[in-house]
Amino acid sequence: MRFSYFTIVLLSAFMLVNCAAKKSTDILYLESVDKNSSKVPRLNVFVPRKSSAAQVPVLIFVHGGNWNSGRKGTYDLLGRNFASKGVITVIPDYTLSPDATYDEMARQIVSVIQWTKKNISQYNGNPNMIYINGHSAGGHLGALAVMNPKFGIASGTIAGIILNDAAGLDMKNYLEENPPTAKDDYLTTWTANPEQWKDASPIYFLNKNAPPFLIYVGDKTYNSIKIANSRFLVALQTFQPDVEPIKLNKRHVPMVLQYFSPWSKRFDEIIAFMKLHKK
Repeated sequence: MRFSYFTIVLLSAFMLVNCAAKKSTDILYLESVDKNSSKVPRLNVFVPRKSSAAQVPVLIFVHGGNWNSGRKGTYDLLGRNFASKGVITVIPDYTLSPDATYDEMARQIVSVIQWTKKNISQYNGNPNMIYINGHSAGGHLGALAVMNPKFGIASGTIAGIILNDAAGLDMKNYLEENPPTAKDDYLTTWTANPEQWKDASPIYFLNKNAPPFLIYVGDKTYNSIKIANSRFLVALQTFQPDVEPIKLNKRHVPMVLQYFSPWSKRFDEIIAFMKLHKK
């Protein structure tokens, strides 16, 4: 059997991070649910195999998928790679549209944050150094869960937000120009109510108490993502004037695929961001 160079590199990377990280699987994070139901979303936790005397930082990664697709298991390599570099990583599933609206999805991410804050010290994670990282729809849900005050996440709970080619940062602006239909389950996700579109948009909840942001945008990503990130950045710089997005010569999906390689520069950048904003 012949292996390509790429296959050998990929297998080597997997073996490297698999040995450096431990995975706890399918942990229930919602309360008052049927624990035996296969539809109840759960989370995975990736922990450095090498023990540390001090508690380590924690990253909650929220996957994307246009709010109607995606699963946590796709991102095992991402979780193992962060863990191999000393960052405990929590990766949840959440109920997707059409079985949930944006509000219900965001409330589940709120529950992930609350579970992490309460339980992560059992894994040697620092409950005061919790960061949110989301790609695409996951960037939207992570930011909204933290920033919309109706969800009750107290200021200071999250030490930083990392947006990776985030979608949906200004759904009000997008949906006013592109009213939701049954296509992509958007009518279910966002409803036909413009007030809900504003409620769903993280841009309208920026203030001086917002966590520090690290923002990545792909040069070859969807135009709607470029526009929303540009609008978000202008609003954010009122409160965080030094934030400048890191632009990468990538399309939308490769923006997250890069985390599957343990040699990506993104790990050093994100860990530096964590150190800069640690508590």
